[in-house]
Amino acid sequence: MLIDVDTHGAFVLDQGFLRPYRSREVPWGHGDLSAIVYQRTYSRDGERWWQTCQRVIEGMMTVQRFHCRARGLPFDETHAHDRAQNAYARMFELKWTPPGRGLWIMGTRFMYERGGAALNNCGFVSTADIANDYAGPFVWMMRMAMLGVGVGFDTQGKGSISLQSPVRAQDVHVIADSREGWAEALQRLLLAYVGKASLPMRWDDSQIRPAGSPLVSFGGFASGPEPLRVLLHDLQRLQDDYVDRKLDAQFLVDAMNLIGRCVVAGGIRRTAQIALGDANDLQFQQLKNDAEKLHAYRWVSNNSVVAQVGMDYESLAKQTAIHGEPGYFWLEQARAYGRMADAADHVDDPACGTNPCGEQTLWDRELCCLVETYPARHDSLDDFKKTLRVAYEYAKTVTLVPIEDPHARVVIERNRRIGCSMTGIVQAMHKHGYRRFLQFCDAAYPQLRGWDRNQSKRWGVPTSIKLTSVKPSGTVSILAGATPGVHWEHAPYFIRRIRVSNNHPVVEMCRQAGYEMEPDAYAPATMVVSFPVHMPLLDRGKAQVSLWEKVDLASQLQRHWSDNQVSCTADFDPEREVNDLSHVLRAYEGRLKAVSFLPRDAHGYEQPPYETIDETRYKKMVAGLRPLVGELAHEHEAEERFCSSAVCDLKLVRHANPRLP
Repeated sequence: MLIDVDTHGAFVLDQGFLRPYRSREVPWGHGDLSAIVYQRTYSRDGERWWQTCQRVIEGMMTVQRFHCRARGLPFDETHAHDRAQNAYARMFELKWTPPGRGLWIMGTRFMYERGGAALNNCGFVSTADIANDYAGPFVWMMRMAMLGVGVGFDTQGKGSISLQSPVRAQDVHVIADSREGWAEALQRLLLAYVGKASLPMRWDDSQIRPAGSPLVSFGGFASGPEPLRVLLHDLQRLQDDYVDRKLDAQFLVDAMNLIGRCVVAGGIRRTAQIALGDANDLQFQQLKNDAEKLHAYRWVSNNSVVAQVGMDYESLAKQTAIHGEPGYFWLEQARAYGRMADAADHVDDPACGTNPCGEQTLWDRELCCLVETYPARHDSLDDFKKTLRVAYEYAKTVTLVPIEDPHARVVIERNRRIGCSMTGIVQAMHKHGYRRFLQFCDAAYPQLRGWDRNQSKRWGVPTSIKLTSVKPSGTVSILAGATPGVHWEHAPYFIRRIRVSNNHPVVEMCRQAGYEMEPDAYAPATMVVSFPVHMPLLDRGKAQVSLWEKVDLASQLQRHWSDNQVSCTADFDPEREVNDLSHVLRAYEGRLKAVSFLPRDAHGYEQPPYETIDETRYKKMVAGLRPLVGELAHEHEAEERFCSSAVCDLKLVRHANPRLP
């Protein structure tokens, strides 16, 4: 056990403090939609929200107690309980939340026994040294992705190594029924092609539990052996094609995508990938043009180029206009700068890349935890600072949780990088005023730096190399009814459609409550449930906001708040704004670290995930609704992800529904 709660004791909140919360109404931002997303995605074993908050806060404080007592540092129990109650109250009110990772794992036995990797949102691994460590980056990708971490990778290793014909042994390789067992099989297959292992006569996957079996420690259900079986077969064929050939960008991306596809099929949580390629590598740029391979596995990663200030964006922008890819990552600026308002400090010079959603600068095999704050749920800067202090403490605490992986452990303990993120930014600007909100950012950032200096000294750890970011949010923002990250929501009034299997208990719950539903036009045995949504503090939907304004808002947050990065996927009108892409890139290349684009979907298909409606229709839809009755208990949606963005969502919808344009 990496955190010995038996010796040092688990932190427990006072039952008298908790008692009123057991019956208190949860201030869900979107009512039943929020409640269903919470129960479907983050509630463990039928928890209610007050219990999830309890598990998270008690887990956070247990980690702090363990860290201090194991090192002979003072831990004031009275002060700790005061801080814990404040953190709990603010989390319950949805003024801040851990990321989806933390809502699911923090405070569980899995965390105490297996360490902190699963608490982290994102990671990055470089292929630059594959000539010396061929299998390492691929195995690291699988191990982290199987824990739900979104992982970025680069193509720096291209041209550095050739594969060789493998030696075939006479043994049978029995694959253990564990993440380690899957990773060991992958490692053996890879090493056989560089002469450091042999291929077995046969892979024996009979020990892997059948599909649908519960994953007791981590949660969710097993996929059975088929995804791994397919991975080993397809990866062996891919490597056969490169015997006596130098590995190129196509090989590196394809191998990583095959691993990602295996993980996507292999458990309850999806993963996400980003591939970073050379801006001059035509082969890399054209990977998404092969429709057959795109549908088979190349959909797994978002592909971005490492851009240079002053480069010619014309040809790349034409490609982006078609697919929404590549995205753009200015690595040198990410290395040199924190907030763009501040002078270059080069503290991130060893950085190699970014995470799949583009909000974190990362070194090779670095993991990072982000945390959400909701400024629109605050009435004053002082109140927001109190929440930010709690959110900071959670993220910094995650860096104290031991990490089993030695590479990740070294870089985490050195950098202590975190990402205190804001979501609902458009709503906060509408509520507080555009310029006043940016003043909030400028006032809160140095306060955060001061807290970090003091807290790091008390815990005997380095100050964090960087502290702030803007993540795209995702389903967590639905809980609070917040616009996602730096983005505008679909419209002030809209229908949010959720696809659910016919036999899922939520179908009957929603039918009894009076929600509109109908059979899915594309998928068998599936119902589509329509939730009417009103976004307060939103005067325009994303279709009414220009591409220029979307990118400019990201640049303002990169200047005033984020010392890591701002995740921005700016959707654009494919008819009116497509020619603006290269101009936008030239105008903002010195003010951003990363950006991606998405053609607005003129889909024409039935039952889209979002549909704009007016206030009259919204009121008509909600007028006949009754309270949602029932609990989802152990039911969890197999398609949910802890790392998501608009690009990921659209890509996965189209992959699952090949009839869609």
